[in-house]
Amino acid sequence: MLDSWYGLVSMLLPFQWADHTFMKNALLAVLLATPLFGILSTMVVSSRMAFFSDSLGHGAFTGIAIGMLVGGLSPLWGILLFSVAFAVLITLIKHKSKTAPDTIIGVFASTAVALGLVIMSSGGGFNKFSSYLIGDLLSIAPLEIIMLLNVFIGVILLWLLIFNKLLIISINPALAASRGINTLLIEILFSSALAIVVAMTIQWVGLLIINSLLVLPAAAARNITGNVRQYHCASVCFAVFSGITGLILSYYLNTATGPTIVLVASLLFFVTFSLRSRFIR
Repeated sequence: MLDSWYGLVSMLLPFQWADHTFMKNALLAVLLATPLFGILSTMVVSSRMAFFSDSLGHGAFTGIAIGMLVGGLSPLWGILLFSVAFAVLITLIKHKSKTAPDTIIGVFASTAVALGLVIMSSGGGFNKFSSYLIGDLLSIAPLEIIMLLNVFIGVILLWLLIFNKLLIISINPALAASRGINTLLIEILFSSALAIVVAMTIQWVGLLIINSLLVLPAAAARNITGNVRQYHCASVCFAVFSGITGLILSYYLNTATGPTIVLVASLLFFVTFSLRSRFIR
């Protein structure tokens, strides 16, 4: 599959940056990951879950440490398992507790990052985890691309199944419950999908900025759209554009790819914010 992709890129993109195999891998990863960020960010922004998505990064941080601490468990599997468990636990407690959701999320996030720091710093081995803070998209391997493709397919299928219910829940949870929608199950599925995407991409995007890609595309789209369909389409387009443009710019500017992508997404937000009055009446 990747050989066909390499040939296609070489044929369609006769540019210097496209001559390198690592750039072709990174481009394919961008085309798989950024649509997921664009889709998921619409619900993150609409449901005011920016703080929750940020806490998933903290959970992934601890997952990295646990994965290295437990012999035979790779950091990626540690991140995946802990992030999903972290997301599900927060969702369950939010539903059963009368405490404000942001307080619950704050408690879990601070606990997770503290636990991760303690584990990582034991024995003076913190430096070997520093690459996860910034990320390195250009280091993505073919096997990891295959895994990302599976996540892409799975999240898209899940989104098709739960989107309408999730939309009703984001607008009015009480109305959703009155219509027989299992709000807890839907929220667990959504938070788990969010956790999986964060866990799979954090090593390439970076812990420090992962949340930006779950907020900026939809925030920019919201500035210039007037209905749900436009909102989702614009968010996906902004995410993909930011990913491709940031990847190419990082090659020529010799900068970290993840932060460069986020800067492009930030620029789109400020541009659309300045133009919002022309689109929304």
